[in-house]
Amino acid sequence: MSGATLACVTWRKSSHSGGNGNCVEVASPADELVAVRDSKTPGKAVVIVGRVEWVAYLGAVKRGDLR
Repeated sequence: MSGATLACVTWRKSSHSGGNGNCVEVASPADELVAVRDSKTPGKAVVIVGRVEWVAYLGAVKRGDLR
């Protein structure tokens, strides 16, 4: 995935995020992919995961399985 592709996507963060910049932002650069980055350093590393894996991860977080 190119930096140009990621520059054109719309990044989102939770409405529960505070104003201190400690947030994770997500975007969908392609139908089956989710991009994740740190809002404090948006020009740095981006993690790309499959949509199925992202949905499974969010489900585990919501259920408290990762504690």
